[in-house]
Amino acid sequence: MLYRGMERAALDAAYNNTRAVADFQETFKDFRSRSDRLYRSTESERDLRYGSQPDERFDLFRGREVSAPTVVYIHGGYWQTLSKEDFAFVAQGPLDLGLNVVLAEYTLAPLSSMTQIVQEIGRLLDHLAVNTDLIGRGPVSVVGHSAGGQLGLLHRSHRLLAHIMAISPLVDLEPISLSWLNEKLNLDAREVEMYSPLRHIGAGAPTTIAVGTTELPELVRHASEYSTAAARSGDVDYVALQGRNHFTVLEDLASATGVLTKKLGTILSP
Repeated sequence: MLYRGMERAALDAAYNNTRAVADFQETFKDFRSRSDRLYRSTESERDLRYGSQPDERFDLFRGREVSAPTVVYIHGGYWQTLSKEDFAFVAQGPLDLGLNVVLAEYTLAPLSSMTQIVQEIGRLLDHLAVNTDLIGRGPVSVVGHSAGGQLGLLHRSHRLLAHIMAISPLVDLEPISLSWLNEKLNLDAREVEMYSPLRHIGAGAPTTIAVGTTELPELVRHASEYSTAAARSGDVDYVALQGRNHFTVLEDLASATGVLTKKLGTILSP
């Protein structure tokens, strides 16, 4: 067996979220439509730079007050597909609470290695920490989904952050490195060890781990194992989103009344 009793075909299926959701195409079409609508209807600053690479850029939606808290959203896509433009709709919930929202972009594999991607997110956080004119001095939460959850958790100890929210995070790269996903990622043993958050749990910002109850079992396992391990050494809470799959979990962020948005509002409130 290749991994946890699975041969390659079973392992590939265990990490294929799009095939696991019957109406994925319609769901994603809706996401993009709502994202386009948000860009048209809401003032923002698009494609601000935080580094020298073409995709080291972010969008900024400003909240109601100069000192408003900020949500930095890192999109998923297994580090190799999708973009901030596909997920801008998630900003609506935090914006309705008066928060700033930063939508992060980064260079995807195979143009970028995992090492480079992790470094890019670090540069983004450094940039926001230094350039206080962008988001002010209010508390900041990084919210990452799937691959974005892994990228957020790797920066839990960054000085900028008051909180981390990892939604359906991928916290162990070993199964990723053994599956179809590695064809573009080209993970090596060093990267698997260095960039698996489950293997490097230490002090850091208070953390929320969320996952949908109808997600693939491997995704639920990642979230559950990280939450259990991290709770031994820090402030971690676990949220099971009832009836949500790997994509509809984001509905609880995109609405001001969503479970995740309300939690952010409580945690980041003065």
